[in-house]
Amino acid sequence: MTKVLEDAIEKVRRLPEDRHAHVAEILEQIAAFGSEPFVVPESHRAAVLQGLAEAERGEYVSDEDMAALWKKCGL
Repeated sequence: MTKVLEDAIEKVRRLPEDRHAHVAEILEQIAAFGSEPFVVPESHRAAVLQGLAEAERGEYVSDEDMAALWKKCGL
């Protein structure tokens, strides 16, 4: 196991337990592909493209909303 992966797993261990299931689901999806390239689900691609379009239009959330999100994520 690489140091980068070990560090990431250690960070996951420090997350609240309710986040562990989400992380496990993502790892399972990546592992299911084995050595094949990971294909980003279409719903994720759509969300990213929507966010990019919003940014191009100058539609951003407020600093207060971002601070609340970071706090919620424990950052």
